[in-house]
Amino acid sequence: MILTVNHVTTYEYDAPMRGAVQSLRLFPARFDGQRTIRWDVEVLGGTRGGSFRDGAGDKVEGWSIRGPVSEVTISVVGQVDTTDTAGVLRGHRETVSPLAYMRETTATWQSAEIRDLAHQAVEGASDTLDRAHRLSNAVAEAIAYRPGVTHAHTTAAEALAQGEGVCQDHAHALIACARALGLPARYVSGYLFAREDGEAHEAAHAWAEIWIESIGWIGFDPANQCCPDARFIRLGSGLDAREAAPIKGVAQGEGAERLEVTVALEQVQQ
Repeated sequence: MILTVNHVTTYEYDAPMRGAVQSLRLFPARFDGQRTIRWDVEVLGGTRGGSFRDGAGDKVEGWSIRGPVSEVTISVVGQVDTTDTAGVLRGHRETVSPLAYMRETTATWQSAEIRDLAHQAVEGASDTLDRAHRLSNAVAEAIAYRPGVTHAHTTAAEALAQGEGVCQDHAHALIACARALGLPARYVSGYLFAREDGEAHEAAHAWAEIWIESIGWIGFDPANQCCPDARFIRLGSGLDAREAAPIKGVAQGEGAERLEVTVALEQVQQ
């Protein structure tokens, strides 16, 4: 499937800032499931800095913007050819040990309810892969998809307690459940073209990957109750949403910030 992406992020300040620095993890991952046809990332009025590929295999690029600046706009335009690998991250080069993803964060803290959900979900499971699928299904059942009921700093335990959340909450809850059972798990940011039934979906998306010793990293998307397929574009990963964020930045000044994001994903007729 060939997908085109048009992603614009704008930061507006109510008072001019002295300058800003951005760290961008906005580049398609390189693995067997996707091939970048063209991809352009630009910070309007900014200066491109250095770039590198980190231990997790993600490309990170730095940008700086000299002030005074009242608005910072980050534009992504590209096209990716995707293939369904049944969620398996095959052909992805990275040097970080999977055990590094056993570390707990604030967002993935394991409450007693998280641990109970994890252990109950895998009762009778035949193997590790079956356990991972059962965990994803259990999270999907325990947390209903409901936009607007949580915020960027909601933890997995909080989302489970209220029984509602968005894809970020599903991913955090699944990661916490997996780690509670001794399975390395991580957060993945990217894009999703549409739901399996063709229904429109918020294009910026997140899911989780669980390490299965005999296979490798496998993606699970509790929000859509599936493994990532050709509708997904994978960008980067981390211990949680904060670490895997596609955009991180610092602005110098006293102005209050307002954020606006638009993402459009379309399929190219083949």
